[in-house]
Amino acid sequence: MPIWCDPLGLALGVALDRLVGDPRSGAHPVAVFGRAAARLEGSLYGDGRARGVVHVGLCVGGAAGLGVLLSRAPKARTIVTAVATWAVLGGTTLAREGAYMADALERDDLERARARLPHLCGRDPSALEAPELARATVESLAENTSDAVVAPLFWGAVAGVPGLLAYRAINTLDAMIGHRSPRYQRFGWAAARLDDVANYVPARVTGLLAVLIGPDRRGALAVLRRDGHRHPSPNAGRCEAAFAGALGVTLGGTNVYGGRTEHRPTMGDGPKPGVRDIRRAVRLTRAVSLAAAGAAVLTSWALSSRAMRHRLHPGPPAP
Repeated sequence: MPIWCDPLGLALGVALDRLVGDPRSGAHPVAVFGRAAARLEGSLYGDGRARGVVHVGLCVGGAAGLGVLLSRAPKARTIVTAVATWAVLGGTTLAREGAYMADALERDDLERARARLPHLCGRDPSALEAPELARATVESLAENTSDAVVAPLFWGAVAGVPGLLAYRAINTLDAMIGHRSPRYQRFGWAAARLDDVANYVPARVTGLLAVLIGPDRRGALAVLRRDGHRHPSPNAGRCEAAFAGALGVTLGGTNVYGGRTEHRPTMGDGPKPGVRDIRRAVRLTRAVSLAAAGAAVLTSWALSSRAMRHRLHPGPPAP
């Protein structure tokens, strides 16, 4: 039986994420996967790339295999797709975190904002003032619009439930072990590289959607074309550059991650983002997410219709 995405299930999953968001409990499927991956790491860990490849292969392969098994129940295809889509999407939670940061900074509550920033990114918030907290929030909203929304929808549209689950496994592993540290420099190499591959197309789709939907299309396109490649990540820069141009701000600069300092090139032509730009970024995130959802549903409908027609009316056998 061919595997494709159920467009109705995909739409229902998007609606469920919009209404409910992520539950704040350890029972969330992504949290369950993370605990299982951590236990497996405890058994497999070694300071080398080969063990990391095995770890990623087992985790991602297991997630994709589960997706294949779930897809073999045609009568439950819609509900399975809806639940899987809801489980892997994080758009509503992402926008809520952005709004929370905006509210805290609008009230000049730096301690509350600093305590909340780790929900969005991994940089050290302890010494950040309002302007840097605002920049960190806008940059995280831009990058995570791709990771939390566009990328899972893309892979769900083209690869069904296995694509949804495999992508979330890849992205979760990258967050867990894909960062640069003495422990994961080699063991996490495979997770980081696979995440780069999985996000290559979705990041560029995110950038283009920000250009088409953002408040300054010309500025977004110009900054995306000029600065999108300057970021150390092959994907995050496309999202951040498009958001910077669309919002008329400049992103990039010095970031501190657990004692490690990174100096990143700037992207954009305007001033550095201020507190008021956070809510503008939240609105852009929501708009891009909605557009991505519509495109994913239409794509999945087209692909599933084509697959169904081919199944009912197969072509002549090869000579």
